[in-house]
Amino acid sequence: MSGLLALLDDVAAIAKVAAASVDDVAGMAAKAGSKTAGIIIDDAAVTPKYVHGFEAKRELPIIWKITKGSLFNKLVILLPAAMLMNAFAPWLITPLLMLGGAYLCFEGAEKVFHLLFPHGDPKIEADLDVRDPAHLEEERVKGAIKTDFILSAEIMTIALAAIPDGILWMEAATLAVVAIGVTVVVYGSVALIVKMDDIGLYLAAAARTGVGRALGKGLVKGMPKLMALLSTIGTAAMLWVGGSIIIHGLDVLGWPVLYDWIHHVAEAAVHGISGPAIGFLEWLIVAGLDGLLGLALGMILIPLGTRVIGPLVSRVTGKSPEAH
Repeated sequence: MSGLLALLDDVAAIAKVAAASVDDVAGMAAKAGSKTAGIIIDDAAVTPKYVHGFEAKRELPIIWKITKGSLFNKLVILLPAAMLMNAFAPWLITPLLMLGGAYLCFEGAEKVFHLLFPHGDPKIEADLDVRDPAHLEEERVKGAIKTDFILSAEIMTIALAAIPDGILWMEAATLAVVAIGVTVVVYGSVALIVKMDDIGLYLAAAARTGVGRALGKGLVKGMPKLMALLSTIGTAAMLWVGGSIIIHGLDVLGWPVLYDWIHHVAEAAVHGISGPAIGFLEWLIVAGLDGLLGLALGMILIPLGTRVIGPLVSRVTGKSPEAH
């Protein structure tokens, strides 16, 4: 009997340790996830443009495809890679993030370039014609997952940096919780945004009060403008996040000139201003300068990406340049 009681005591002690570990993981995940709030907003702003132009019945299936791709990015590729690099080659993390940041700058700048200098492009014209909606959907999903990979890499790296060094499995579990939580928040928000017009139609037709019907009509009329605004915000977010990754990476690698200059300008701009909005104003200036430098870098990368890297990748993969 005493042996059984001792065993039960051991089991209870193990259960307490396990419960404490779960609490620690949840606490660290919440803290680490909060550090990535800015990237989460960017991710949520970037994604709705990938479902723009499709039939309403295809919006949620497309978001689900992107969600599955995002989870694969985070849990299958980035989590193990982050743990391995953190353990054996931490010096690799910053250069790889900067490479991803350069890609975001390129993507954002290319969209700005096409807006400022519209010109005939067989691939764009084919997309606008939508002769093959299934192919267009596949290409959009691939593009969204590719962009998600860059943003997810930044999210996972920031989260990893916020997790205290400790037991390997707890670090991995915390990263997994952050990955799943962030994905649910981002793509749940995106699903709500893109279906808001359908909610508006329902309210306009079925609401029992005048206020409800008016709200529904307002949603229906306002959603196209909101989607266009989100598309613009998504492009700006690419440039801001890409530029900030590059500038912060240069600072980490020992070249802090741009980082110091941007923060000096922001501090000087808010000098003498008081009030609760001073922090936001300073952040806005830093983000704007990061985005402008990201745009400049992206414009430089456009000819390199379209005339050198694109054809080279096409040669290696055997795909035509239009496939990229």
